[in-house]
Amino acid sequence: MNLSDFTHSAYIASLSGGLLIGIAAAMFVLLNGRIAGISGILAGLLQAGKGDKLWRVMFVLGMVIAPFVYRLAFDLPAATIEAGTIQLIIAGLLVGLGTSYASGCTSGHGVCGISRGSIRSIAATLTFMTGGFITVYLTRHLLGL
Repeated sequence: MNLSDFTHSAYIASLSGGLLIGIAAAMFVLLNGRIAGISGILAGLLQAGKGDKLWRVMFVLGMVIAPFVYRLAFDLPAATIEAGTIQLIIAGLLVGLGTSYASGCTSGHGVCGISRGSIRSIAATLTFMTGGFITVYLTRHLLGL
C-alpha cells in the first residue's frame, strides 16, 4: 500500500479516531484516577477477590458493544484477516506473554503512559513497535507467509 491509496476521508477518520481515544483516556484518568490500560482492566476483572469489578465489566462491555452501536449509524469498514487460525492463536498468546512481561499493553503504555511522559512506557512502546516491525519483516519478506 502506498500513500496514494489513502483518501481525504481516511485521514479525517484516522484523526477523529485518535482524538476520541485520547479524549477517552484523558477523561478516564481525570474522572477515575486510573489508566485506561486494557490488559490491566481485564486482568483485574479476572482476578478473584477484586472488589472493583463493576466499572471493569462496564468498560469491557463498552468495548464489545461499541461496534454494534457504530453499525447503527455507519457501515463497518471491511476487514480482511489473512492469517490462519493457528497463527492467530500463537499471536494472541505472544501478545498476552508480552503484556505480562511489559506490565501492560499498547493502550496502557502507548496511549496513556507516553502521554504522561513515562520513560518505562516509552521504552515498552518502542519495544512493542520494534518487535512488530521485525515480525512483519521476517514473516512477510523473508519467510513469505
